[in-house]
Amino acid sequence: MSYAALFPGQGSQAVGMGADLFEARPDLLGERADEILGWSLREMCLNGPEDKLTRTEHAQPALFALSYALWDEFARVMATQPAAAAGHSLGEYTALAAAGVFAYHDGLSLVSERGRAMAAAADLVPTGMAAVIGADEETVSRLVAANRARGGRMSVANFNAPGQIVVAGAVEDIEWLADNARAHGVRRAIPLNVAGAFHTEFMEPARERVASALSRVGLREPAFKVWSNTTAEEHESGTIAETLARQMVSPVRFSDSLRSMARGGTGVFVHVGPGDVTAGMARRTVDGAEVLTVNRLDDIDEVVASLSTMA
Repeated sequence: MSYAALFPGQGSQAVGMGADLFEARPDLLGERADEILGWSLREMCLNGPEDKLTRTEHAQPALFALSYALWDEFARVMATQPAAAAGHSLGEYTALAAAGVFAYHDGLSLVSERGRAMAAAADLVPTGMAAVIGADEETVSRLVAANRARGGRMSVANFNAPGQIVVAGAVEDIEWLADNARAHGVRRAIPLNVAGAFHTEFMEPARERVASALSRVGLREPAFKVWSNTTAEEHESGTIAETLARQMVSPVRFSDSLRSMARGGTGVFVHVGPGDVTAGMARRTVDGAEVLTVNRLDDIDEVVASLSTMA
């Protein structure tokens, strides 16, 4: 069965996630992971508290670790590799690890550094993000241009799905958005509970740190196609490190990636990891898509059976 694997990004974390995985995969989620992170992955995921788990430097490696462990179990039962894979922001690292571009523990180290770098960059300038609801890309582009014309620093950070676009900027830009959204044709703008203006120019210090970390990791040819958030095209083996570094300061083009995969013949998408955010994006973006979700070990047999009936 031809399918695409999708992996979640920051925001999908929840206290209590992964209890079944910690029991099943201590090789991935146990002592060695804790040594890499410098904190207890199990304690953080199962007990939080929520405000601590939500911090960028904790949420990102926690989601990477659990999503990869769940993928590893799913892939063992499924046996058939996906035709393609993509991940939302952080999830792109999980997709690349799933494709064998770097080893799991190397990926955990990379993601840990990425989370710390993004948290540090966010601390430099008060910034934020907001979801723009019910507006198309052209309308949001005009909105961003209006903000910048008055000296603002707003940018589009995420193209998630039709009607789901996220902008980011300085705190005063997000405040301006709340007051001016309707005047620029936007029905509603919702500030997000995130630590900074991710995927914008404000993350330039983090880009430099991530580029340095990537330079120390050997990257292999992907075993299957992995789509880039930055280009919305298939990763090329010789440019993966450069493209991942650019991802830090470039908008996430997830909806474009989904459309590109669909044009290539993929009509079945399997979200693997906590939450169901990428599943919802696939449903909204690709007409007629079959979308399945693997959140827990107990989901695997049912999803594999469903995929087998679609063959």
